[in-house]
Amino acid sequence: MTANLNSDLRRAILDLVYKGRDGHIPSAFSIVDLVDHLYGEVLRVDPRAPQWPGRDYFILSKGHGCVALYAVLRKYGFLNDRDLEGFCREGGLLGEHPDCRKVPGVEASTGSLGHGMPLAVGIALGLRIQGADNRVVTLVGDGECQEGTIWESANIAANLRLGQLCAVVDWNGSAAQLMPLDDLPAKWAAFGWRVRVIDGHSHEEIRSAFASWCPAPTAQPQVIVARTVKGKGVPLLEGHGQWHHRIPSAEEYRAITEVLSRP
Repeated sequence: MTANLNSDLRRAILDLVYKGRDGHIPSAFSIVDLVDHLYGEVLRVDPRAPQWPGRDYFILSKGHGCVALYAVLRKYGFLNDRDLEGFCREGGLLGEHPDCRKVPGVEASTGSLGHGMPLAVGIALGLRIQGADNRVVTLVGDGECQEGTIWESANIAANLRLGQLCAVVDWNGSAAQLMPLDDLPAKWAAFGWRVRVIDGHSHEEIRSAFASWCPAPTAQPQVIVARTVKGKGVPLLEGHGQWHHRIPSAEEYRAITEVLSRP
C-alpha cells in the first residue's frame, strides 16, 4: 500500500522547475521517493565531505530526473537554498542535467540515456580491484532500458559478479507507449541479476527491498524494479503526455501547490 508520499520534496521540485523555467516534473516525481530513501537510510555519505573515500556512490543514469536529486541533496545538506535558487540560471551550479564537476554529491554527469549504468559498473569493478567495500547504486529508467549499453553493462556485471552494485529501474511505463511487450523483471533475471519487484512509492516496500540487499565483492548483483507513476502525487501530472517537459503556468502552479499542501 502506498502512503506518506513526500509532499515537501515534491513542492521543492515544483518550485525548482517553475522558477528555473526548465526541468521534468513527472519524471522527478516518479523517482523522488526512491532517491530520498537512498540518501536517508541506505547510502554511506557525508555532505560535509562529498568526496570522502569511504562513501557509497549513487549515479542517476536517468539524468533528466535530476531535479529530484537536487531536492534530496538539499534535504541532506549537500546543497543550500541559494544553490537551488540558481537552478538553470547563469552562474548557478544546477543545470537541466547534473554536472559532477560542479554539484557536490553528484558522481557522474548524466543525461544521454544509457551512460550512467556502464559508469556504475566501471566504478564497482574499480572499487573491487582496490579491495574497497564501497557500494554503488544506479537508477535507470524503463525507457532507458531500450539502450544497448544497459544490457552490455548488465551482462558484464553479472559475469564479473559485481555484488557491490545495485541497479534501480524506474518502471513508470514510459517505454510501454512504444514497446508494450517488455517484461523487465524477466529480462534482468535472464541476464543473471537477482530481481526484486516493488511499488516504488511505498516506503515499506522500498525499505524492505534495500534491507534484503546483501552486497559482497563477488556476489550476484541485485536490481530493484520499482513500479512507479510519472507525476505521482498530483492527478494533473500523472501519466504520459504533455507534462513530460512542460513548465506550469501561474494558475497551474497554484493548483499543483494546493494539491501538494493537502494533508
